[in-house]
Amino acid sequence: MDLQQRPPFETGQGVSATASPVAVRLSGLDITFHIGDQRYKAVTGIDLAVSAGEFVSVVGPTGCGKSTLLNAAAGLLTPSAGKVEIFGKPLSGLNARAGYLFQADALMPWKTALQNVAVALEPMGVPAAEANERAREWLGRVGLRAFVDRYPHMLSGGQRKRVALAQMLIRNPEILLMDEPFGPLDAQTRQIMGNLLLDLWSKDRKALIFVTHDLEEAIALSDRVVVMSAGPAAGIVADYKVPLPRPRDIAEIRLEKAFHEIHRDIWASLKVEVQKAYAMGEGKELVEGSNR
Repeated sequence: MDLQQRPPFETGQGVSATASPVAVRLSGLDITFHIGDQRYKAVTGIDLAVSAGEFVSVVGPTGCGKSTLLNAAAGLLTPSAGKVEIFGKPLSGLNARAGYLFQADALMPWKTALQNVAVALEPMGVPAAEANERAREWLGRVGLRAFVDRYPHMLSGGQRKRVALAQMLIRNPEILLMDEPFGPLDAQTRQIMGNLLLDLWSKDRKALIFVTHDLEEAIALSDRVVVMSAGPAAGIVADYKVPLPRPRDIAEIRLEKAFHEIHRDIWASLKVEVQKAYAMGEGKELVEGSNR
């Protein structure tokens, strides 16, 4: 199915679009990687706007460039074409107004939970005593008040992810970038972490771009779900509003009729791209196999 055959995009920017400025805008974005003498275009023609206070999830087949978009918004990658704007200003260098939560643990194993969170304030020149006090408060907010002196190896996967979440949020970034942060966790822990994230996010409504392979997770959390095409040269093929009321409980919202309706609509777009990615991967394996 080509782009013209798809359902019309939802062009609204979520509940806060009319009242809030655009926090992240990607315009005509192309990102090309150079591998030896070869050039690989990861994404092309990306146009995406995320308003302040808006929760936007990005889904798509494996290898379609979802993380590449986050890295561009974070200032970790320089576009080969197009531009990145943060609150209306061109991004140059690292995005100091954003916090980034990765899929893999990035905690320092020689530091306690308290120290791992407090260290995020060092570049800001916060005195050690104040940093420790604020870190203790944040660990309390994520339910780890009794674990402040534990080292990462003494914590479960979900607990380590809570420490990483506190480490990001303690800096009070205006934009949150999350790259499959709950991917390594079991299903029950993912639900707990999803509800925790919604609870923390709802208190001050930062702009949030959330990359996930889990469509149900994307719908349960988000104001909008953006679907990317199969790569290479991936683009955005659909953009859906999620018409579900807040506050939400991750488990309960999945039982609602409206949830299943929006899931059906988004999956209709996503399934096409997943099948394309699978077919291209299968074709590549056949070609490589014939050359052996």
